[in-house]
Amino acid sequence: MLGVVFRGKLLGILKRQLSSQQKLKEYQQLLDLLWKKNWVIDCEPPFGSPQHIVKYLGQYTHRVAISNQRIQNVDKDGVTFQMKDYADQGRQKFTHLPGVEFLHRFSLHILPKRFVRIRYFGILSSKIKKSFNPEKEKAVPAKETSQDRLKRITQFDVYQCPFCKKRKDAGY
Repeated sequence: MLGVVFRGKLLGILKRQLSSQQKLKEYQQLLDLLWKKNWVIDCEPPFGSPQHIVKYLGQYTHRVAISNQRIQNVDKDGVTFQMKDYADQGRQKFTHLPGVEFLHRFSLHILPKRFVRIRYFGILSSKIKKSFNPEKEKAVPAKETSQDRLKRITQFDVYQCPFCKKRKDAGY
């Protein structure tokens, strides 16, 4: 049953996409052939419970791939860092990887598009969000220049001379 539903959904999306591009007539024969095929979908149960999946994803939303404290040495031969060896009852060990392999493994921990890491500091912290006043933001003029915006946010006037403290006009 899953194969029938999946085939219907996928081919329906393809048909709509081809229709919007005026290419449906060109591919209609192939779509008809695909409709006649019996699709086999391999769907296995997840390896763990929902709690296991939430815990696994939580590591990506709350932590970085590797902290600075775990990196012991970086040299021309590679990177030495501390790791937990789960095959040896979770004991902490040091391992050395060539730079390219270390970067490859590190890049596997980059969040996919639209995933957001939870931040406890900086501009995305909850403290800043609580102090954000939308009414105050609405008072900002619609035709604000980038220089005016910079002055409003940082209190730094790009048109003011740092020596004589006199403000110069934008067209000087």
